[in-house]
Amino acid sequence: MPDSPWTLLIHGGAGLLTRETLAPEQSAGARAALGRALDAGAAVLADGGDSIDAVEAAVRVLEDDPHFNAGRGAVLTFEGAISLDAAIMDGRDRRAGSVAGVTATRNPVSLARHVMTDTPHVMLSGTGADQFSRAQGLDQAGRDWLVTAERETQLTAMHADPAGWFDVAMKYGTVGAVACDAQGHVAAATSTGGVTGKRWGRIGDSPLIGAGTYADDRGCAVSATGSGEFFLRACAGHEIAARMRLIGEDIDTAARTVLADVTALGGTGGVIVAAPDGSASWHFTTPGMFRAGTSARGDRTVAIFGDEG
Repeated sequence: MPDSPWTLLIHGGAGLLTRETLAPEQSAGARAALGRALDAGAAVLADGGDSIDAVEAAVRVLEDDPHFNAGRGAVLTFEGAISLDAAIMDGRDRRAGSVAGVTATRNPVSLARHVMTDTPHVMLSGTGADQFSRAQGLDQAGRDWLVTAERETQLTAMHADPAGWFDVAMKYGTVGAVACDAQGHVAAATSTGGVTGKRWGRIGDSPLIGAGTYADDRGCAVSATGSGEFFLRACAGHEIAARMRLIGEDIDTAARTVLADVTALGGTGGVIVAAPDGSASWHFTTPGMFRAGTSARGDRTVAIFGDEG
């Protein structure tokens, strides 16, 4: 067994998450899923495995759980279609893979990893990404698996509101994971269905390297969730890592500073961050964030609301 510390943080989205807005059964279901995802990623790290394998394993669990806006249970586009985005990045050499507008891959995070390992590219989108997924033999899923009745109801409600644009309540969100392994390498992965009723091929920050997903052993690994357009404009993931690498900010200061910038632009959300020394942190500007973390020290936290964990 390795002697160096390892760390794993995961999130399932940030938003208007309070004990008043989230039903007890939804809270319990989300906590259980976060625990399963934490177990999947921690099993890799505790066995001396790589951080890139750990973040993929954790995110796959969340993609399969309908409590979150990724994979099964993802929100629907304005036309009622599925359009999934995901990214993964390895801090050792900054290799990365991402996909946008995927319609039938059960686990988009694994498709993003195949883009990283099996193509000379970083990002594939739409029809081409779907074709690549089938060519790689990845599990495909139809509407009967991916679409839930709750998401159809949400879209219907949005259509009934002439002013409706985005899923402003953001009760369920993007999923992600960051990790530092026993060798001191960091990795990040993020997966999302985007926002309810998105139109015209809208893509948020999650699949864009340097915005919602970033990993660099010289700085840290970041996965973000929240108002994607604002995290894009802030280049949030890269900015956190750059502040740590170039001016020596600690992990908490860098994360808080960049989130303050996102807030100043008009956005809300949160980030999870892991550094090569095994330190890790999460910060959010919303009432709550689905989140969980564990490490080689044996600590374990699963939390949702702002006043816990």
